[in-house]
Amino acid sequence: MANRWTNKLTRADVTPENVFLNRRKVLAGLGLGAGAAAGLGGLALSGMPGAVQAQDADALEPNAWEEITSYCNYYEFGTNKDDPARNAHLLTTAPWSITIDGLVEKPGDYALDDILGQMTIEERIYRFRCVEAWSMVVPWNGFELADLLALAGVKPEARYVAFETVYRPEEMPGTRYPVLDWPYVEGLRLDEAQHPLTIMATGIYGKTIPNQNGAPIRLVVPWKYGFKSIKSIVRITLTDSQPPTSWNVAGPREYGFYSNVNPNVDHPRWSQATERRIGGGLFARRVPTLMFNGYEDEVAALYDGMDLRQNF
Repeated sequence: MANRWTNKLTRADVTPENVFLNRRKVLAGLGLGAGAAAGLGGLALSGMPGAVQAQDADALEPNAWEEITSYCNYYEFGTNKDDPARNAHLLTTAPWSITIDGLVEKPGDYALDDILGQMTIEERIYRFRCVEAWSMVVPWNGFELADLLALAGVKPEARYVAFETVYRPEEMPGTRYPVLDWPYVEGLRLDEAQHPLTIMATGIYGKTIPNQNGAPIRLVVPWKYGFKSIKSIVRITLTDSQPPTSWNVAGPREYGFYSNVNPNVDHPRWSQATERRIGGGLFARRVPTLMFNGYEDEVAALYDGMDLRQNF
């Protein structure tokens, strides 16, 4: 069900799936990878292809299933946008369990089926903004991460939450290449992890989440760049110190620990002031990027007093 945390995006905004599936297909190769995005700062004149248009939060509609599931970053299955859709079928997703350890009252291996039996699954229609300056709107199904942390019992001294993606080289052809140090790891501050907007997603459009999108369970933090929303999670660790994160380790001057969506702080190699909405075709108009991806009212207080350029 939709709720107050969809940030004005409701089920009424969803185009029927059968219409989406017959509407259009994303052209392979339209996406800009991190290394190819250096020219994103240039804006076309108003009225021309690529011109910046204002985002209307109430008018956004979710992307089609085929767009969401065919245009992905999941480097464990390859670095091209269509590689995950072609290769992720190799991943075995059942049975599945998550190890929850560190500063928790009840550490252990939690079977996913047991977790889901104790959670309330909701629909959350969220903006999704990639650090590469493209975006989607995705109708996720999932539950609040705070509820899972409460199930394990967070100890008072915990300050951060660390996450780890499954690592199976025999099932993940992309891990044969040293793109990153595997396994993929991510982290949040505890208050970020416990925020009601932060969810563990298990579905899209009411269907089981596909492998290429992070099956069987992934993190979704809608006010941060997409790489923070780690996929196919097998470990959650509560800690009192800031955990390492894969992209921050790989490029600390390019990818900060926080990685909040911020149009005022550019990536060293491209502007973050605007974004390209997936599904608009080759000449899709760019739109201004919203502070905290449009969730400023809900999350800005988490960063009161912080220098968001220093803590990017």
